[in-house]
Amino acid sequence: MASAGVSEALLLEQSWAPVCLGGLQLLAKSCFKDTAYRLLLSDMQFVWEEEVNTAAIQERAQELNRRLRAPVSAFFTHLCKVACPRLTGCGEDEDSADSAEFSSLQCSQDRLDIRLKSELAGVPFYWEFRCTPASVAVVCSHFVRPLLAVSMVLQRQVGELGTLLARKDTEIQDYKESGAELSRARLKTEVFDEQSYRETFITQVLPQVCAAQDGLGFDADLQELYTAVTAQSSSRKRKRSDSHDPGERGPDRSPKNHSVPESQPLGESLRCSAAPGVDLGAALGPKESSSARPEPGTRQVEFESIQSQQTAPPSTAPSDRPSSRPRKKKAVGLFR
Repeated sequence: MASAGVSEALLLEQSWAPVCLGGLQLLAKSCFKDTAYRLLLSDMQFVWEEEVNTAAIQERAQELNRRLRAPVSAFFTHLCKVACPRLTGCGEDEDSADSAEFSSLQCSQDRLDIRLKSELAGVPFYWEFRCTPASVAVVCSHFVRPLLAVSMVLQRQVGELGTLLARKDTEIQDYKESGAELSRARLKTEVFDEQSYRETFITQVLPQVCAAQDGLGFDADLQELYTAVTAQSSSRKRKRSDSHDPGERGPDRSPKNHSVPESQPLGESLRCSAAPGVDLGAALGPKESSSARPEPGTRQVEFESIQSQQTAPPSTAPSDRPSSRPRKKKAVGLFR
């Protein structure tokens, strides 16, 4: 499926569109590419998904259309032609999109099946979207994180607009103090008060927005903002993946002499580098294996030899003291 599948980035950059499929009010997100597609559907209670590759399209098309014999590219081209307008919210009329009809076969938490009926080369063509529940990761990736980012962007926009209105009021006040007057009284506005505006919005406008939410309101402006946010997120992910891609790194500059780390015992390092099934004890031999670790009595012998050297009497011919023969030579010098 890797060669004919639809990548997550491509689907993420698509926006949610309000659609009506078989009498169901849904939010849809779809991506058709080559001979594969991926589909997300949600009724704001559950989220379903389906990903279909080339082999699955061929098998399902033959299963539902036994009278038709065509290459998978022909089936997929016709499916894109009749399904894409409805899944993107462009063909809400039941008679549009080449007379494609959608009907709901099953809608539950565990399954969503939607049948499509159209006509291909004068013969009825059937297709079924068989969606299963989406994972929590998919819901977070396509709903939670983008919509949280959209809300942050809108909050930032509201703050900047409030600042701009305050500056406009200051400018208008300066004109008034300079003697300027409005030519039309209907253009007069009140000084913008952010606190009172927020209270009015919550008490009057918010109930209307919440009432419209039952209709899955996802207008064009919000779709555009959603697409911009997800595109920025995908761009950052691609840059991070490119920076951490091993193929982009330079040649290995590590020293060829691989030393054993201090935290790793020598036996552990040898055990990791040895070939499977090789006995390290037999491979090293008795002489080499014994030299890897000193005998228990070795340190004691070294200590006793050092102690005996310290307690022994000085040697008869120390290097620092003059010998007896130079003294005799001094005695010989008395006859001069």
